[in-house]
Amino acid sequence: VHLVESGGGLVQAGGSLRLSCVVSDLPFSSYSMGWFRRTPDKGREFVAAISWTGGNPEYGDSVKGRFTISRDNAKKSVYLQMNTLQPEDTAIYYCATVARDLAGSWQYDYWGRGTQVTVSS
Repeated sequence: VHLVESGGGLVQAGGSLRLSCVVSDLPFSSYSMGWFRRTPDKGREFVAAISWTGGNPEYGDSVKGRFTISRDNAKKSVYLQMNTLQPEDTAIYYCATVARDLAGSWQYDYWGRGTQVTVSS
């Protein structure tokens, strides 16, 4: 299974970025997909998820109203549009297959190498 993220970079506060993730060697349209991010101080944080149909998007509290997740099953790709970026959004962003466990927590079975997003103040 391969997940390859792209689109990260350096942006000023208030700016926007669009992350992309291309998936291979996986029945993409059968999986819910999502994004999580990782920082040294906060560790891993759920960002967004979308069902295999492209519906029912869910977002972490810190990004609601600013980020939008979408997917294109024909292109085996998932996207994350990030608007009104803030310095606290600085992190490595990972694309992943997602599912909730019995306790309702997000679980990630496969993820890519990540893409760095840095937001300057």
